[in-house]
Formats: sequence, structure tokens, C-alpha cells
Amino acid sequence: MKVAIFGNTDKKQTLDQVRCALQLLQNNGLQVLLSDELSHTLDEHLTKECAIWNRNIPIDWALSIGGDGTFLTTAARVKAETPILGLNTGRLGFLADIAADETENALKKVIEGKYSIERRTTLQINDQSGQLLGNNPYALNEIAVLKQDLSSMITVHVTLNGEYLHSYQADGLIIATPTGSTAYSLSVGGPILTPEERNLILSPVATHSLNVRPLVIPDDWKIDLAINSRSESFLVSLDGRSQVLNHNVRLSVSTSDRIVSTIRIEGHSFFQTLKSKLMWGADMRQ
Repeated sequence: MKVAIFGNTDKKQTLDQVRCALQLLQNNGLQVLLSDELSHTLDEHLTKECAIWNRNIPIDWALSIGGDGTFLTTAARVKAETPILGLNTGRLGFLADIAADETENALKKVIEGKYSIERRTTLQINDQSGQLLGNNPYALNEIAVLKQDLSSMITVHVTLNGEYLHSYQADGLIIATPTGSTAYSLSVGGPILTPEERNLILSPVATHSLNVRPLVIPDDWKIDLAINSRSESFLVSLDGRSQVLNHNVRLSVSTSDRIVSTIRIEGHSFFQTLKSKLMWGADMRQ
């Protein structure tokens, strides 16, 4: 069995977890590949038996060690449908949902086959030029159009399946997947969806009208966007990767054929993660 490890090399805690995971996997007979960054950061005696990962080498699954940002980077790098397990050395962590003290138990369960695979929807964005964000126009969490300057709002004209919906006057608009419902969209009041749902969320950011609320739509609908901005430009962000565009550009957003597969450890449910991360039931007075 081959596994590739990815991690945030800027954090000591992450590197400590990488060393721990690497030794455990090798001791259990797995062939371990390391991202180029990790290979050049870790001690040579740990990496001498590890190949450097590249997309041309087939792997059985990937291990992301860090926070949700590291997980998103890993998902963008590996081939579609490669199962990914996220170990959390960051902060909140809904994608990287395995705590540091659960590392050994989680890895053993994967080795023993005690896990399931969740198939996560991704979004794709298209513009008239076809030059948007190079060759990676995909997002696992969300696609957001946002104002670029600090002073004025933008207007986002939204059409759903050819029918005009609304012109949002706001700081921006987030289009989120079920996976992204616990990310940026949640911070602006969007609903939480379970990962297997077939829906998308439209969540305005600091809208001018208090009557405009987040909207849940089927994920097979096409979303067309036209943006007006006083600064004649705006920002488009895909899972934190951003680019400035001229406000005359029209965008279309839809679900893509690319699927991200995440590993769900046996006995470790989405609702357990949700309650733990958001501290549901916790008495904040204590």
C-alpha cells in the first residue's frame, strides 16, 4: 500500500506529527511518499527510504497533516478521487478533523480498513477568457466574489438556470458546497449541510438589505454572475486562491465532475465533529 504525506512545513507541531505518522506507517509495512517540501525539511534518516511524491506515481490514499488549508491544498494537488485523511494540527478543522492525540488510532484503522469514503462535491468557475486561476478552476469549499477596495460595495447580479434571481448589493457573495457550509459561509450566517447533500448555498457577505438571506439551491443548477463595481474591478476567490478581475467579466459557476474523496474513520461521524468543533452542549459559564 502506498500513501503520500503532505504537511505545513512552517509549524513545528505539524512536523512532529509527520515524523510520528511516517514511522507508524513504515513500521506497518506501508510505502510512504513525501511531498517535495516535507522531503527537504525532515531529517535525512527519516526520509532516506521515502520517494518524493509526484502526480504520476499512483497512491492508495493521501495523508494531510495541518489545518483545513493544508487539506484544501492537498485536495488540489492529488488526482481526483484519491482518498484523503486529514490530521489536525491547526485550529478548528472540519476537513482535518482527526485530533493530534487520535493520530495513532486513526492511522491503524485506515491500515485495517475500518473506514468509509465520503465523496465531496466540488465547484467549477468559468469566465469569458478561460484564463481564470490557470488550470485549476475548482473549489472544494466555496467560490466567492468580493469587493477589492475597502470603501464601496459591489453589485452581484445572479441568474439561476436562466432565471434572474436578485442583484446583491454587498461586500460579496459566497457560493458554498456542503463541505464549505462549515467554512466562510458559516461565518456570515449560512446554514450547515451534511457532506452528502446535493445542494449549494448562496450566502451574501454584509448585504445592504437585512431582508436578503442565504439561499439553498439544488447543486445541478447553473449560476451566472455579472458584477458591477465602482472601482471597476473585484476579487474572485476559490478556497482562498484569489485573482482580481475587471468588472465587465461575466462568470458562471456549476458543480464539476471532479470529486474529492475523504476518509471517514469508523466511529468518527460528521455530527461528532460538528458538536465538538462548535462546542454544542458546552456550558460557556464554566
